[in-house]
Amino acid sequence: QVQLVESGGGSVQTGGSLTLSCARSGTYLRTPHMTWFRQVPGGEEREGVAGITSDYEKTYYVDSVKGRFTVSQDAAKNMIYLQMNDLKPEDTAMYYCAFGVTLLARTSVFNPDKYEFWGQGTQVTVTS
Repeated sequence: QVQLVESGGGSVQTGGSLTLSCARSGTYLRTPHMTWFRQVPGGEEREGVAGITSDYEKTYYVDSVKGRFTVSQDAAKNMIYLQMNDLKPEDTAMYYCAFGVTLLARTSVFNPDKYEFWGQGTQVTVTS
């Protein structure tokens, strides 16, 4: 099993920045995709935000965060990060990291059903 623990959430004003971290531990499994999702309070679905592939560090982003968020990994430390700049109130959500064991087509990278391992989430609140 793979355990994931997110940290770094908090409350910031519009235009502020936060860096989320996701620490991985447990049994080693090849996980080609490491992706950040978010879920708004009362929302039914988790939205894919940004992700990175473990092999070639190819990154992918939802349009609403391009140019503001940066996803990265430190493989030696078993960590992935989400640097979030120019935060907006609509970025307010619970943020989760998720790891998937299957190599996905580009059209599936933001499908939460394709990910086997999830953290418990970290809350990000952006006030206006």
